[in-house]
Amino acid sequence: MPESAMLGTVQNPGPMNSDKNIPARVLALVREQGLEIGAHLRAQWLADQLKVSRTPVNQALAFLHDKGILERQTNRGYFLAKAVDTANPTVRKKLGLGAVDAASSAYFSMADDLLKGELPETVSEAQLRTRYELTPAQLQAVLHRVSQEGWAQKKPGYGWEFSAMLTTPDSLLQSYRLRLALEPAALMEPGYRLAPRVIEQCRAAEYHLLDGGIETDTPDQLHERGVRFHECLVEASGNPFFIDTIRRVNRVRRLISYRSMQDRKRYTEHCHQHLRLLDLLEAGRNADAAEAMRGHLDRTLKNHQKIRKLLKP
Repeated sequence: MPESAMLGTVQNPGPMNSDKNIPARVLALVREQGLEIGAHLRAQWLADQLKVSRTPVNQALAFLHDKGILERQTNRGYFLAKAVDTANPTVRKKLGLGAVDAASSAYFSMADDLLKGELPETVSEAQLRTRYELTPAQLQAVLHRVSQEGWAQKKPGYGWEFSAMLTTPDSLLQSYRLRLALEPAALMEPGYRLAPRVIEQCRAAEYHLLDGGIETDTPDQLHERGVRFHECLVEASGNPFFIDTIRRVNRVRRLISYRSMQDRKRYTEHCHQHLRLLDLLEAGRNADAAEAMRGHLDRTLKNHQKIRKLLKP
């Protein structure tokens, strides 16, 4: 699998900051994609994801380089030099990035309200705009993101409808049963190859968690790191049906997955299991890796069954 697969095509519309704050949007994209220190930030790729020209992107990269966040290599471009928590107001102020925008805040408030059962199944745009104090443009940014992630859809002619399926404990458990059937099979596909660069990046993500990230990362960051690990392993199969399915499953399980992260004790075990999978795949022992993946997902499924009370609104 080419290195670009680790960067991936953004499966959601990404950060919703003002176009005037491109540095903040670049850092938000880095976080959402789970990019690790050393990742190459290509100007054209960033411009495509952020839907802006290369000029403001190049200016943003130079700005972040001046702040010590990026490293510039001659004739190669910019590389991530250190991780930054752009959700921290103190960090944002120090970097001159301004406050977190209203649309991003509203997105997480809406997700939390939906999980708590405080949003009706069907709601109008006017109701959402009033509830979350958004401008029409900000509301459209939020609704575009949630529709891309699969937990809301526009009704024909009027209003929006949320998917009740995505807020129940059973929906998360069902998603794991699907993954239990799919992911081990993906590791056994003919021609399966996980690129060394991707293995290196996946390992770095696990070591970050073991070095303290389990306690300090936000639920959004934990979710994205887990998603990228499993998607990278499936993407290496080269089978577009497996790849499309795992991406769809990961999009729709986001909401209930956040709630399950109230109990983080199991993440240390997850990291060690992920590292074992990488070792097996690197050694070409795909059959053993498939069996290890089956055991990993089965244990996770059983753990979620034990914490059903945390998954309820």
